[in-house]
Amino acid sequence: MPNLQTVVDALETLYPLRYAESWDAPGLIVGDLDAPVTRIAFAADPTHTVIDQALAWHADLLVTHHPLFFRAVHETSGSGAHGAIVSELYRHGCALWVGHTNADAAYRGVGQAAADAFGLQDLRPLEPIDDPQSPHAVGIGRVGRLPQPMPLRDFARIVARELPHTEYGIQVAGELDAPVSTVAVLPGSGDSMFDVVRASGADVYVTSDLRHHPATDALEQARWEASLRRQGLHAGSGDGHMRPALINTPHSAIESLWFRYALDDVPAAVETRFGERPEVTWIDTRTDPWDLVIR
Repeated sequence: MPNLQTVVDALETLYPLRYAESWDAPGLIVGDLDAPVTRIAFAADPTHTVIDQALAWHADLLVTHHPLFFRAVHETSGSGAHGAIVSELYRHGCALWVGHTNADAAYRGVGQAAADAFGLQDLRPLEPIDDPQSPHAVGIGRVGRLPQPMPLRDFARIVARELPHTEYGIQVAGELDAPVSTVAVLPGSGDSMFDVVRASGADVYVTSDLRHHPATDALEQARWEASLRRQGLHAGSGDGHMRPALINTPHSAIESLWFRYALDDVPAAVETRFGERPEVTWIDTRTDPWDLVIR
């Protein structure tokens, strides 16, 4: 049977660590490299609930999108939640591998999975990574077009339908009846990318974690540029409609779409290398933090 080293090699071929942002530290977090791996569980977040489910399924490896340790760590004692998770994983012989911003950028990674789920075609990275080793275009986010233009409100319903359920759903800002053709998608926190999205010419930007001030500023700029274009002045691109509109999605929900591909791609890559295909499961327990929305 394949060991953890074999599976990690397969994972890091599919989702190369060199694609990770400089502040990120994905890869193998917990595990013994010579331990056998026959069962791999996938989940968005390594929460206690997810860990319990992975162990109950007798997983040898848990692959998550979000890191267990997002910032520098100086202890992993049982006095903290993260230390308790590390201890639990080792006690039950379950490794943990994280595919974070490296999986965001990869071919058939987080960005592409979301763009495909929303029906986009002719995809290109929103922020490309130059990788001569890759036969495919890779990079952060995706920009693509819909097969046919549709009103913003209708496209927003497609986004909501494709996402795993959360209590607070999605939020939409823009001209709801304006036609949408070109779409930029950046799963995860995306309000640092407004300038890149505007330069892409996207009619709508689908992302997560939009904060009040950056989102308001982006929308005001879009409205102002649209008003200038309606006066025949050059400002931004396109017609008199404001662009980009904004669709704010639950963070873990949009990133979970990646597992639609990973559930096939990872075991296939392991089988190609070792000749045996591990069992896989997707732990789709909601890990976005909000339990109640009151309107």
